[in-house]
Amino acid sequence: EYDDRVIENLKEPLQLAFLLLAFYLFFSVLLIDNRFLNLLLGSLVIFNFFWIVWATICALDGLVFHTVGKLSSDISTSLGSFILRVVKILIWAVALSSILSLWGINVTALIASLGLGGLAFALAAKDTAANLFGSIAILIDKSIKIGDWIKVDGVEGTVEDIGMRTTKIRSFYKSLIIVPNQIVANSHIENFSRRDKRRIKMSIGLTYTTSSEQMATIAREIKSMLQTEPKIAQDETLLVNFDKFNDSSKDIFIYTFTDTAVWQEYLDIKEDIQYKIEEIVERNNSGFAYPSQSIFVESLPENSPKTATKPKQS
Repeated sequence: EYDDRVIENLKEPLQLAFLLLAFYLFFSVLLIDNRFLNLLLGSLVIFNFFWIVWATICALDGLVFHTVGKLSSDISTSLGSFILRVVKILIWAVALSSILSLWGINVTALIASLGLGGLAFALAAKDTAANLFGSIAILIDKSIKIGDWIKVDGVEGTVEDIGMRTTKIRSFYKSLIIVPNQIVANSHIENFSRRDKRRIKMSIGLTYTTSSEQMATIAREIKSMLQTEPKIAQDETLLVNFDKFNDSSKDIFIYTFTDTAVWQEYLDIKEDIQYKIEEIVERNNSGFAYPSQSIFVESLPENSPKTATKPKQS
């Protein structure tokens, strides 16, 4: 498989190599010795060499991901992509440096001669460097990986890519949000994908016509139902208590955890639990309260109008 990919990727670089060889032989036969042509041909040879190296690395990227996956399968995609990008940038940086050296340009002296310009560039690149080190910190800490559902700096969504400068997050509105890595590395990260359980927290309000005996029975049956429910995490906190007298209801507080963090499964479990709670309430001849007010009139004023009588027909 990798052999085929290497051969496919090397087709164009090798075509250029044979073309350069043909030009070299052509100029040699004609005894043409032109400094500019020699430098141009040499630059193309250097370019072609590094193109071959780059194409080979691109063909073998699967090996990089496989090797990184042995160290940590969780970040194999993110770290592998990061390593490949750094290597590719270094390849072309060395290629450019080699070509400039061939033309007699001292790259080191050129950078040093920039002086204040180099300082200004360094200051301008400060954020870029911070983002680069931020991406390294993210990958080493393994705080997030591609596919994780996270919330960071007010942004919530699924991680699509961790690059050298930015992390791309796809929100639940399907918009793509790009966050600089230095912000991700220096902010509090809430990683929902690292949960193995999800919480169910609710209050149910029963009518004031529900007696104390009914309240105790309903709370006891709900708790017993949750304790025997296989999809409820029995090793976590489980609370069912008559919580308070509300304005329009007597409230029972329910607090427990599901044994899964998958959202769809969690919703199915929660739905099933709520159906069973409704059955328990109905079985105990009670009902759910809704916001209401009762007005009691103790007496009416003496001069209040009497009930109207039907007018006589003439």
